[in-house]
Amino acid sequence: MTHVLIVDDEAAMRDGLVASFERHGWQTETASGVGEALEKFRMNPARVVVTDLRMGDGDGLQVMQGVRAHLPGTPVILLTAYGSVPGAVQAIREGACEYLQKPVSFGQLLDLVEQYLEAAMLNEEREEGIGKSPAFRAAVAKAKRAAATDVDILIEAESGTGKELLARLIHAAGKRNKGPFVAVNCSAFPENLLESELFGHVRGAFTGASTGKPGKFELANGGTLLLDEIGEMPLSLQPKLLRVLQEREVDRLGDTRPVQVDVRVIATTNRSLLQQVEAGNFRADLYYRLNVVPLTLPPLRERREDILPLAKHFVNKYADRDGFGTRTISRELERYLELQNWPGNVRELENFVRRALALSVGPVLTAPTEVESHFPSKQESAIGLQPGVTLQEAEKQLLERTLKATGGNRTRAAEMMGVSLRTVRNKIREYGLPAWRAT
Repeated sequence: MTHVLIVDDEAAMRDGLVASFERHGWQTETASGVGEALEKFRMNPARVVVTDLRMGDGDGLQVMQGVRAHLPGTPVILLTAYGSVPGAVQAIREGACEYLQKPVSFGQLLDLVEQYLEAAMLNEEREEGIGKSPAFRAAVAKAKRAAATDVDILIEAESGTGKELLARLIHAAGKRNKGPFVAVNCSAFPENLLESELFGHVRGAFTGASTGKPGKFELANGGTLLLDEIGEMPLSLQPKLLRVLQEREVDRLGDTRPVQVDVRVIATTNRSLLQQVEAGNFRADLYYRLNVVPLTLPPLRERREDILPLAKHFVNKYADRDGFGTRTISRELERYLELQNWPGNVRELENFVRRALALSVGPVLTAPTEVESHFPSKQESAIGLQPGVTLQEAEKQLLERTLKATGGNRTRAAEMMGVSLRTVRNKIREYGLPAWRAT
């Protein structure tokens, strides 16, 4: 059972987080201050620490320093009120993983925690998590060689293969591993907000900018910045990004003085950037500046020997976390899993396992009957592809089915379809589809 230490001097906040984590199968331990937290961590180290920034006997920075001194690889996530964001920024620069502003969305917190745990598992090379195939091990070996350098890296691979996990491995294996790892999804923000998110702004830079805010480049100073879905960056922002990569200095919006940054950039994309260059959607000079060390991850269909180890890993992980007890995979289901092409790769396999666990009626998971509406039947696949059906109607039906399969999760739908989150949002509006939950 995964163990989290929750540190907060507000009892209501501690109790709320405890209830949420325990509902998801986590073992919890709490502390009301810095001293108690560090004593408990030394006695019984947690896999993850979630701590408030400001407390009566100290702050989350002290918690982070004490935890890292005892076990350097432990993820520490800070919770902070809006007014204490500068302190959180300082903590990020000194080695904390991330910060979230209160009131905290537990879903966002849980996703963040699990990302760091998965990255730790990858870095520790646990066979269940990283796979055994020669193709995957070769990709990881190349990534580790790249980690020993300080050059920028471009990772091109299909959705769901683990690009962000590979980026975190590179960060952890490199000389910047004591610095922050900061990620930003280039498709998740409108153009005007993405500029501020990346480069920061000063007070009064635009309407509503009542305070200044450092950008992701500044937050990542001394560490690594992951630019996810770099192919979705608007052309108008690409020259500014190119200048930062060349000069290692950032121009905040509304400021006249550049800020020096020392950052390694890792960019990821699920499509060919060279094709984007040829189509006029991406600058050639920026492409070649990012593509110093190109990496890729093989899709799951090209490393079928990894399917069963990964499936068993996910069964153990979610059976434990979600309270299903011991679960095993039948031989029939093993054969079924090995025959699928998994267009959504590891993420799709993970979702399949979670669905199978939720619908199972015994300790042995069997091949799908009602377990799997995940893979459409031939008849279902043909709908929308009949002669005379317009491309728009086929696209609408595909989007509806994908959203249904992901439970309305727009991010996962975008990954499965190989498009950006922005495209999914726009198509939902265009076709007047139901207001799926915004993820």
